[in-house]
Amino acid sequence: MPLDPQIARILAERSPLPRHMLPIGELRSGLNSRTSANQTKVGKVEDLHVTSEQTDVPIRIYWPFGRPDGCFLFFHGGGFVGGSLDTHDHICRDICLAANCVVIATDYRLAPEHPFPSALHDCAAVLSWVVSHGGFLGLDDPKIVVGGDSAGGNLATVLVARSRQRREGRISGQVLIYPITDVPRLSRTSYVENGAGYGLSSDDMLRFWRDYAGEAPDVNDPAIAPVRSSELAGLPDTLVITAEFDPLRDEGEEYARRLMEAGVPTTLTRYDGAIHGFVRMGSEVRLAAQALRQISQWLGERFSDQEPHAHHRQVAKASEVGRNGIGS
Repeated sequence: MPLDPQIARILAERSPLPRHMLPIGELRSGLNSRTSANQTKVGKVEDLHVTSEQTDVPIRIYWPFGRPDGCFLFFHGGGFVGGSLDTHDHICRDICLAANCVVIATDYRLAPEHPFPSALHDCAAVLSWVVSHGGFLGLDDPKIVVGGDSAGGNLATVLVARSRQRREGRISGQVLIYPITDVPRLSRTSYVENGAGYGLSSDDMLRFWRDYAGEAPDVNDPAIAPVRSSELAGLPDTLVITAEFDPLRDEGEEYARRLMEAGVPTTLTRYDGAIHGFVRMGSEVRLAAQALRQISQWLGERFSDQEPHAHHRQVAKASEVGRNGIGS
């Protein structure tokens, strides 16, 4: 399938400078500038700090207009080196309204100044805070889903697995949006086909991993590469979204299939015509709106327990996703 026309226009307007060669300040400025102008109104937004053993972690809480049905803890993407509360503000607002849930965004510490496992520690501190503050959030029986995009998807699923092992709190599901699940393996088909010319490049990923995990990371450490984990059974319901023209496509889909093989109820959707980061383009972009609808509907089902817990779900193309919700 060809590149989606709306996405192709946005891609053509981006700077041709190779991001992997930029100083960290310029790299972050470029990553942080790609935000949607859309700002959906929600019931309330509040910025707070969660205190951990190592630092104070900024968070942003979004409440819907009515009583929330659940809580979505969201970790932003940005290659572990960029992203902020502001870069994904529009995504959090859209999901808060459409899924009628509290959304909590986390501004974890960034590499290279704070390499692995600093971000993971920050995210774990926020999850612990959420579990113990259901009353403050307006939730009688907190149903918590954890998720994120790209690097945030990596942090989310590593944290969910760790919480299951330690029996820390109740996690109802995880949403992984074109997640990083492995160290860069340039021989993968999606790296070969999509490693240049579609925004995120192979060289970008090599630089991001070097900044985050060092020159010689343990490639079999599931805290870095969750697709390498041998203990996936028992993880909660999972939604995995991938993009056709994304170098990370294959590792995200491999992770989804490994979850299915482990008996984890898993929904995998590939968005044909899309590139890495397309959901951040905002609901004015057709495929982004479609993905946000799917995420919000999936969250609503987890919060209401409407969805049957089948161990294997059909792998779907984006064209098969329902049209109710955001952008309809």
